[in-house]
Amino acid sequence: MEDTNSKNSLLVDDIQRTQYPYVTGTSVIGIKYKDGILIAADMGGWRSAGQMVWWCVLMKLGGCDVVGCGLVEGDVVGGGNGCGVVALVGSYGSTLRYKSVERLKAIGKHSLLGASGEISDFQELLRYLDDLTLQDNMWDDGNSLGPKEVHSYLTRVMYNRRNKFNPLWNSLVLGGVKNGEKYLGTVNMIGVHYQDNHVATGFGNHLAVPILRDEWKEDLSFEDGVRLLEKCMRVLLYRDRSAVNKLQIAKITEGDVSISPPYSLKTFWDFEAFKNPTASAEGSW
Repeated sequence: MEDTNSKNSLLVDDIQRTQYPYVTGTSVIGIKYKDGILIAADMGGWRSAGQMVWWCVLMKLGGCDVVGCGLVEGDVVGGGNGCGVVALVGSYGSTLRYKSVERLKAIGKHSLLGASGEISDFQELLRYLDDLTLQDNMWDDGNSLGPKEVHSYLTRVMYNRRNKFNPLWNSLVLGGVKNGEKYLGTVNMIGVHYQDNHVATGFGNHLAVPILRDEWKEDLSFEDGVRLLEKCMRVLLYRDRSAVNKLQIAKITEGDVSISPPYSLKTFWDFEAFKNPTASAEGSW
């Protein structure tokens, strides 16, 4: 007698959460300045095409009915009837799919949030935070959540989801000002968190943080802070293939939050290393 369990296992696999990012944003940079907090992020949304590979065992399932699938007998792929989605990262490269993704949001009266990573997970986090601020407002006690409380909440959410093996695929920068006290912190997808005078996510940790360590100072003016962030974003544009030349800078001070309209930076692409990047590489053409 045929083993029905083994047959059914081909059609119905264990239920799993999506654990691969599909539409993602890159680095976010935050700094303290004299009057408050500045956070910068670009507006690119990258779709990893290699993560949209359909799979089914055609010899056993009788073929795939996905329109335009293009698979032949023996290909291992799933979705639809017996099909699912697997990740073959980088197999088809990456595509800049969305060019106007806003990744900076005001949270309540005193906080500002920037996110890199999966955009849909960021939207889920914003729903959590909407519920949190709504509950806080319903107390109507004259008090409101500050950046410390919001950051603490986010660290617990990220760590909780990590422990369920269902993480929210984001790295977050949370800044704010309350009662004259400036606060800037970050938390990643597994709950690792800290606070500092300047923070960054993604490639910004490698390319922007060294610049911030050299040039940041405590009495930074708003204009100098914007120039410093633009310098970091320009370096990321040159060196991070996921960065795009369309960014926003958000400012939060005591009782005031503003997010700039999108704008582009002036760039220079005639560096010799850009013209012929493999000129001095060993074994190059």
